[in-house]
Amino acid sequence: MSVLILGSSLRGLDAVARTLVSRGEDVLLFDSEHPGAPEGLEGRVTVLPSEWHRSFVEGVDRIVTSPWFAENKPPIADALAEGVPVLTEAGFGLEAVTAPVVAVTGTNGKTTVTLAVADMLAKSGVRAVAAGNVGSPVSSLDHDSYDVAVLELSSYQLRFIGRLAPAAATVLNIAPDHLDWHGSMEAYTAAKASIVEGAPESAVFAYNVDDPRVVEIASGAPCVTVPCSGTHVPPGGNGVEGDDLVVGDLRFGLPITDPSFRLDLCIAATLALAVGASEEGVRLALDGFTLGRHRREHVGTAHGVSFVNDSKATNPHAAVAAALAYPSVVLLAGGENKDLDLSPLVSIPTVRAIVAFGETGPEIAALAGDGAVQTDTLESAFDLAVAIAVEGDTVLLAPGCASFDQFVNYMARGDLFRSLAEAHIEEAA
Repeated sequence: MSVLILGSSLRGLDAVARTLVSRGEDVLLFDSEHPGAPEGLEGRVTVLPSEWHRSFVEGVDRIVTSPWFAENKPPIADALAEGVPVLTEAGFGLEAVTAPVVAVTGTNGKTTVTLAVADMLAKSGVRAVAAGNVGSPVSSLDHDSYDVAVLELSSYQLRFIGRLAPAAATVLNIAPDHLDWHGSMEAYTAAKASIVEGAPESAVFAYNVDDPRVVEIASGAPCVTVPCSGTHVPPGGNGVEGDDLVVGDLRFGLPITDPSFRLDLCIAATLALAVGASEEGVRLALDGFTLGRHRREHVGTAHGVSFVNDSKATNPHAAVAAALAYPSVVLLAGGENKDLDLSPLVSIPTVRAIVAFGETGPEIAALAGDGAVQTDTLESAFDLAVAIAVEGDTVLLAPGCASFDQFVNYMARGDLFRSLAEAHIEEAA
């Protein structure tokens, strides 16, 4: 069999190449940025030129691709036109997974839920691994080291996922994102929905009952469906009552008041219990729960002004949810757009002022009118926000955009904001 790997230098695909070579298959590699064979495979694979040609798909039996190649552009578009089957790295890796799989997707909250499920299982004595879009690539997993695989799966990975029959799954929410990659909201939603399409009847699909798009997906799920909410207990489902998380007949104290994170924990507990977590394991995980870096991370306070880093909010849906968590916000918004409507950023009731920066700064400022000031860099945006903020405000980095206009990733953007805030807080003290 002849297999073409797209993006051979990117995450997880070296493991794919090694697996295929060990099987004696004919492996071709294409990488426009870093052409070359993985270490140790020199001379054992065919490295194609770094400029793409449609002829590269001729005679190929299937393609394993990195998420960086959009479905509506070459090389993927060429492969589909030629009828060549396409599989993502995660889909390739799943072919070797025999343990139960918990599959997690959504526009926002995937990493939080994935790590929470893995922690609940671990604290229950179940060997669990978090992988996929977080942790190890699926193709790199040591299959003797875990009993349950908890996989965070992006829409990129799900678009060509292949065989996925999860024991438990969720779609947390669906809002416009990555439309530059998928080409339309319909295609993006269909990719998310595929997470449950192959589930067996016995599987559990925990879903956000407060999201109409997710409810529609649940209506067609072939398995057990459990409605979940971060604000109430839906009929026949799990949710929040006061400060308690209610999951079936169980009650747990909640470590956080934010409704979006309460939903994440509700769904995580539902999934974990469905695949073997114990009541005590879930309780211990909830008691020790903390938000990850760059997710509404409270940096500190100076002169009554709080500084919060939510650089992970890379789309308007996430930015709006973050801003609604605080009563009075000076919002730092901007970056690289993903063909998304940015107007939700300028109509958040808790936002008192917007400092727009980066590539989309002018667009956001124009949408906001008198409610915004515009600048080029995050550094200058931070200085403007400090000048605008008054006691009781939260200076919130929730950009609503990708970071790639000025940063290598959202983490670098968040690290800069954090360093600026820490320096300001120290000087104020």
